Amino acid sequence: MDSIYINEDHVALRDQLARFIAREVEPHAVAWEEAGMVPREVLRKMGNAGFLGIMFPAEYGGAAADALTNVVFAEALSQSTFGGFIVTVLVHTDMAGPHLVHAGSPAQLGRYLPKMCSGELISAIAITEPGAGSDVAAIRTQATRDGDDWVLNGSKMFITNGVHADLYFVAARSNRDAKGSGGISMFILEKGTPGFRVGRALKKSGWLCSDTAELVFEDCRIPAVNLLGLENRGFHAIMGNFQTERIALSAMAVGHAQQAIRLTIEHTMQRKAFGAPLIDKQTIRQRLAMLEAKTEAARSFLYHCAWRVDQMRKQAHEAGARGAEVTREVSMLKALTGELVNEVLYTCQQFHGGMGYMRDMPIERLWRDARILAIGGGASEVMLEEVAKRFVTA
Repeated sequence: MDSIYINEDHVALRDQLARFIAREVEPHAVAWEEAGMVPREVLRKMGNAGFLGIMFPAEYGGAAADALTNVVFAEALSQSTFGGFIVTVLVHTDMAGPHLVHAGSPAQLGRYLPKMCSGELISAIAITEPGAGSDVAAIRTQATRDGDDWVLNGSKMFITNGVHADLYFVAARSNRDAKGSGGISMFILEKGTPGFRVGRALKKSGWLCSDTAELVFEDCRIPAVNLLGLENRGFHAIMGNFQTERIALSAMAVGHAQQAIRLTIEHTMQRKAFGAPLIDKQTIRQRLAMLEAKTEAARSFLYHCAWRVDQMRKQAHEAGARGAEVTREVSMLKALTGELVNEVLYTCQQFHGGMGYMRDMPIERLWRDARILAIGGGASEVMLEEVAKRFVTA
């Protein structure tokens, strides 16, 4: 079933990505899981194909596409059975890159964005800390102004692309006297800057070909021109981009669910037990049918949220305002898809029997990779609280 939001250009993009994944990813990515990273050559190929700048401005090498097109991209990318590959790309395109696009000065955009579109530079977003995850206002990494420089001290945790990134967008507290969400700024940090190091590469249950790191800043001195956006307004930038990030992760969840159902239908048609294919068992085919119905419903909501973002951006542009507020809908979507993909993968793995528990089986890999989608980018509980806070105004 396709969506009323899909057009011919979207279909072409989806088909192009499917060919890329079949040729460049699926035959090779088991080795990437062992290595703990996606080869940069593959990401440069994606950049050359135009995949890394879907929503970035055309004058810097992007496609200047809308949110709907970006969801088509994220959903098509998520047809890969390697979640670590998918998130490596989406962190660069949907979670880190937009900070530069939305707040970068002309000089910053000109220096970094063309190389980000081409895949020459791969980026990471450094917000989470050992004591501050979804509670962004609790970050403790300090940024102190010293003449023409800022000096960073502190650490970050669970940073995707953190080991091998070339460019980091770092959130730090730039005003120690400000309380709560006030006094946080964003900074651009290049790999190799003195005082900055990868504390350790982190081992995870899933997303094995995604490099994840603890980052450490010890008197890390960066030029004042590396301030990204307005001083002490970083919290608002982070909150604003959460919509893009959470829609991307929701698309990833939908893509995982679609693939799991497809693999399980194929498996139960071929696997025989008690003299007949498993699909002949009423309970199996009906549970798969219900999971497919739920996935299609979630997919429709996903596309509707992207459409809402586009509509509100258009209205804001016409009114001369800035930003789009769809926090309620996107929070619903993130909670819904994060929980649904885990329900789908639990059942689909169950229907694969013992083979579903074997490493390097696609269904086992999807099962491992799905778990984080109810945690990362805003845990389901946090998302549901965002919805509940808006009951009065809904």
